[in-house]
Amino acid sequence: MTETLNLSNIGPAQAREPRKRVGRGPGSGKGRYAGRGIKGQKARTGSHTMRAGFEGGQMPLAMRLPKQRGKTSKDAMPVGPFRTELQPVNLRDLDRFDPGEEVTPETLKAKGLIRSVRKDVKLLGDGELAKALRITVHAASASARAKVERAGGTLTLLREPRRERGGRRPRAAAAREAAGQPTESEA
Repeated sequence: MTETLNLSNIGPAQAREPRKRVGRGPGSGKGRYAGRGIKGQKARTGSHTMRAGFEGGQMPLAMRLPKQRGKTSKDAMPVGPFRTELQPVNLRDLDRFDPGEEVTPETLKAKGLIRSVRKDVKLLGDGELAKALRITVHAASASARAKVERAGGTLTLLREPRRERGGRRPRAAAAREAAGQPTESEA
């Protein structure tokens, strides 16, 4: 028969582990060095809270590996040739507009084709355009420009197109061009 439960015979369901009291003399078993050994990094305070990827002061793996170039790289410069802030819009998406209607970043936002009017919009040539539209965007691909003109529409750019950077030109050719003289290819 089991005893009735009362305050005199109540106990914990599981044996309790006594608290570890370090640095309380040699008789405690955790005295002198308090379980940390002798000297060194691991004996110091804060040594067990190192950030992820810390390799003890040597050059970490993330810094030893080569970095990926391009706008998708987190190591790319925040400005410059590898990080662009363009929102693409394809020609096939412009079917939502009526013939002769004006297409601007504001109207594209109203139709849900772009998220923000603060970022530049680039028109790409994927799909066909059967309507004559008046399109005003920041940039456009060559194929998109040709298809818009073929459909009878107009394309206006809000930003001047960037000049393609070719290979290095000889200094003499650059000097002739600056002076207004014809270059060898024009002559």
